[in-house]
Amino acid sequence: MSKPSVLFVCVHNAGRSQMAAAYLGHLGKGRVEVLSAGSAPAASVNPAVVEAMLEEGIDIRAEVPKVLTTEAVKESDVVITMGCGDVCPIFPGKRYEDWVLEDPAGQGVDAVRPIRDEIKRRINELLDDLLD
Repeated sequence: MSKPSVLFVCVHNAGRSQMAAAYLGHLGKGRVEVLSAGSAPAASVNPAVVEAMLEEGIDIRAEVPKVLTTEAVKESDVVITMGCGDVCPIFPGKRYEDWVLEDPAGQGVDAVRPIRDEIKRRINELLDDLLD
């Protein structure tokens, strides 16, 4: 079986989708192809998100928000949206999930930690499902 591919999408690609991609890359240990993008990417990753992930030993300081492309969706087996509304193109044969999570934009690290922890929990469930 080929390596499954997961795309995480949120509006700014500066918080939730960055944390999810970082966790999947870290916890998946190269067994899953990981992509993330935003419908309206920010200029940089949210500093509180960077700090919260550093607490977990995951450094995302070099990450840059990326724009969502149709090609990224086509190349992915699983597309996980996080509050991006209807901007994500839908293609037959793809698995879509919408994770309802609080937006960390404008929040301090204390508010980001519970969002981070919920994303980690969901990533562990996703890995169990994808790699069974």
